[in-house]
Amino acid sequence: MSQYNHVSVIKKANVYFDGKCISHTVLLADGTKKTLGVIMPSSLTFNTGAPEIMEGVGGSCRVKLKGETEWTTYAAGQSFNVPGDSSFEIACDEPYHYVCHFG
Repeated sequence: MSQYNHVSVIKKANVYFDGKCISHTVLLADGTKKTLGVIMPSSLTFNTGAPEIMEGVGGSCRVKLKGETEWTTYAAGQSFNVPGDSSFEIACDEPYHYVCHFG
């Protein structure tokens, strides 16, 4: 799916790590919440509350989930799951465009 129809968008951006990650919250008609964003070249650690599915839509990244020792590379068109109440490290050598699906 290349677009979402019939959505509401929160105007204020979510800005993390001094602008290295910027996203916007999108609310679908069924109440589902997603964020659409870009992570600029950097290495960051994110904490999660709810489970997340990170869907890559442009660029690539390397990810290490909490408790793992190896990095896994993900490209556009690939996704990775992050458990709730956890964390993950992400390293990007180029801008990484993503959709974060919650729940």
